[in-house]
Amino acid sequence: MSKDLDIEKLIGIVALFLHAANIDENYTEKEKNLIINFLKNFTKDEELIVKIISDAELLEKNSNQILDYTNNLKANSLESKSIIIKELWKIILSDENSDDYENNLMRRICGLIYFPDDLSGELKTQIIKEKKL
Repeated sequence: MSKDLDIEKLIGIVALFLHAANIDENYTEKEKNLIINFLKNFTKDEELIVKIISDAELLEKNSNQILDYTNNLKANSLESKSIIIKELWKIILSDENSDDYENNLMRRICGLIYFPDDLSGELKTQIIKEKKL
């Protein structure tokens, strides 16, 4: 994913992360830190990170469809989508568990951004293995 990603796109991606983090109705500090660390790949500006998260929280709260977040990701490269899907799995698996709602969300997101299910499964397995090390 390019380092010059625009702020609006980052807000949409973070809104998607927040949606995944909130789907089990348990948004943890661990999940928030994963999102912050993701954003640090693009900016070291703490105020900007806080603003992006705040704007994304507002977007996520006022939206009732994941389509709002996924439409901009369809045209991204497979590599770029892989980074986002991997980050989503990190957030979902941060509590050592993925329930049916979270798994269903990931299948829907993959379908909406044209990301292969088998590759998503490989990324999930990779995250689980990394957590065990």
